[in-house]
Amino acid sequence: MKKQTTFITTLLLSVSLSGFSQDNDSTVIRKFFNEALGKGKSYEWLRELTTKIGPRLSGSEGAKKAVSWGENLLKSGGYDKVFLQDVMVPHWVRGKKEEGYILNGKQKVTVPLVALGGSIATPEKGITAEVIEVKTFQELRDLGKEKCQGKIIFFNRPMDATKINTFEAYGQAGDQRRSGANEASKMGAIGVIIRSLSSTENDFPHTGSMQYATGVPLIPAAALSTNAATLLNKTLKENPNLKFYFRQSCESLPDAPSHNVVAEIKGSEKPEEIIVVGGHLDSWDLAQGAHDDGTGIAQSMEVLRLFKTLGIRPKHTLRVVLFMNEENGNRGGMKYADLAKANNEKHIFAMESDNGGFTPRGFGIQGGSADIVVKLQGFKTLLSPYGLNEIERGSGGVDIGPLAPQGTVLVGFKPDPQRYFEYHHASNDRFETVNQRELEMGAASMAAMIYLIDKNF
Repeated sequence: MKKQTTFITTLLLSVSLSGFSQDNDSTVIRKFFNEALGKGKSYEWLRELTTKIGPRLSGSEGAKKAVSWGENLLKSGGYDKVFLQDVMVPHWVRGKKEEGYILNGKQKVTVPLVALGGSIATPEKGITAEVIEVKTFQELRDLGKEKCQGKIIFFNRPMDATKINTFEAYGQAGDQRRSGANEASKMGAIGVIIRSLSSTENDFPHTGSMQYATGVPLIPAAALSTNAATLLNKTLKENPNLKFYFRQSCESLPDAPSHNVVAEIKGSEKPEEIIVVGGHLDSWDLAQGAHDDGTGIAQSMEVLRLFKTLGIRPKHTLRVVLFMNEENGNRGGMKYADLAKANNEKHIFAMESDNGGFTPRGFGIQGGSADIVVKLQGFKTLLSPYGLNEIERGSGGVDIGPLAPQGTVLVGFKPDPQRYFEYHHASNDRFETVNQRELEMGAASMAAMIYLIDKNF
């Protein structure tokens, strides 16, 4: 009896030790969430990046400080490798604070307005002209040059409030910001103003990148807050002959040197195959860049820390990349992909967090075969207890996009989208708008998905 008891005890101890060294997937995932929610670092890292460094537009001193901050923080993590990738980036500066007025007879009404990123300046004394309001490029073309010559074109197409996915609404409205100046210039306009791409009515104008077309005269472009756009629309109905004034002093300087920041844990079985997780280190100059994309930076670094802290050695090389220049050029993402190709690196998956720090909902999948998508969707059973029910075809992300032609499967982290465009590219995108628990849940969600990908591919 004593020998039988000893045998059973030894057997149970063996099973226990085996379970400890080879935890089942649900236990490992639970550990990610326990560590992130109980001892997570992402929120404090976000606080440092946003409040101590602040705005980080490419080419700026803030961007330079952010690179040093990211490199030093990752070096302190004890990872297998930390290094910088050189990249030349655009260097656009806003200059003095912009001014904008509705001139309705003798009445002068100040409105919130900001230059769009990449725009030229107005003349030093600003621009004053009559306003023509349109919603679409076709509506503008139908007016013809005669009606538009010497005018300011006002694109007033709101994001579609009926869209449940606010990113879909943003995509449908974005052409007026990106190309509105080109279309207005072709019609003889001397300036363009757009309704901010925001899902809420407020007094915060939202900037964002625009591009000039070759061979089209350059005209200045700016964005009005949604409240200001509504007011201008109302006032135009009352007085179609009113005038608008705006002044901005922005300029594009020569390209500046900068860096992507990279750290990695070497894979134990397939070190030549790489899984990337990242966000973009740069932000617009109006605010602290908390949701766009400080949260993605903090979460991506937290993923690497979670693996390291919990002693989980990935089969594939796990690499975090803090990309530079997503906002106005994507030079960092393109440079990373170019170097990956030149170095014959094989990236099997890449994950990006660039949709804000809100409650996790799931992941979008871009590229890969139908079988890969089905396999990823099979992880729902393990991930749904954490609210991660949306695993479907979707966008991967701008920074990791250039890896797609190399056969990399792109995975975009999807938080709840309803509040993102309240802060996106505006001066209210600040640290205090980020909820700590939502941020930490997101980092753990990303780590869990990467763990499952690493184990099953």
